[in-house]
Amino acid sequence: MSTLPEDLKSKALETPNIPAAVVCPNQESILSAVIEGKNMNLIDPTLIGNKSLIAETAKKLSSDISNFNIVDARDEEDSALIACQMSNENKSKIIIKGNLHTDILMRSYLKKEFNLLDGRRLSHIWHMTTPQFKKPLFITDGALNVLPRVDIKLQILKNAVQFCNKLNINKPKVAILSGTEDPIESMPSSVDAKKVMELALEEKINAFVHGPLAFDNAVSEDAAKIKGIKNDVAGDTDVLLVPNLETGNSLSKIMVYFMNACAAGIVIGGKVPVVVPSRADSKNSKLASIMAAIVAANNK
Repeated sequence: MSTLPEDLKSKALETPNIPAAVVCPNQESILSAVIEGKNMNLIDPTLIGNKSLIAETAKKLSSDISNFNIVDARDEEDSALIACQMSNENKSKIIIKGNLHTDILMRSYLKKEFNLLDGRRLSHIWHMTTPQFKKPLFITDGALNVLPRVDIKLQILKNAVQFCNKLNINKPKVAILSGTEDPIESMPSSVDAKKVMELALEEKINAFVHGPLAFDNAVSEDAAKIKGIKNDVAGDTDVLLVPNLETGNSLSKIMVYFMNACAAGIVIGGKVPVVVPSRADSKNSKLASIMAAIVAANNK
């Protein structure tokens, strides 16, 4: 099993017992992660959903949740609405998705009445750690924005930089991925990558940004050296800004299933970070995602 990332853990514990709204936690791995998060003093969770299903899940885990705050809800949509209302009232600093579809939760999150949008584009970011890499690798966006335009990619980049800053990476190295190092018209993502880089320079975003870069040149010093690519990002990237959702989704899952990576994934850009794990994610991945959300929520 992948190990929990120390950078997320230590940073998250700086703000212990953060209030968390857990939506439909009637699935063993998510409830187990939430219970462990509470035992570690990471979160003070409110479980929202069908009380009998939650109790049944806890019984399967042989866990006592009698001291948990539990809010009974009619269905998945009602559970999502309650979580967003709690966040609107500052009773929850993070939202954790349990056994429901992401689109049901995010549809509630986007409702104007809850005032959870912050004037920025929402985006998803993966914090990936694996024994093969000496530092975390961030992948964005692999779960929310399917085929973002240049202006949206710039906003995704800004969200990623802000998240890196909260982990004390003050000037992250961002590689804008494509399948080539040179912009060519036959590969639109390479042209977009150059435009995003130029906009980042214009706006003086506090990051080293370069694109287009192919994956090997972004992460391997040797590959970049052989190809004669010299810039502040090549071979030592922190953030991979991917051209589309399929690329980010595939990269993260390749790392999990072939490199034993721990994947911590959250939605950022709103007032309250959202943990949106896949049902197939491990308990450690879900716990790491909770830690990442706490870091993103931290205003320090």
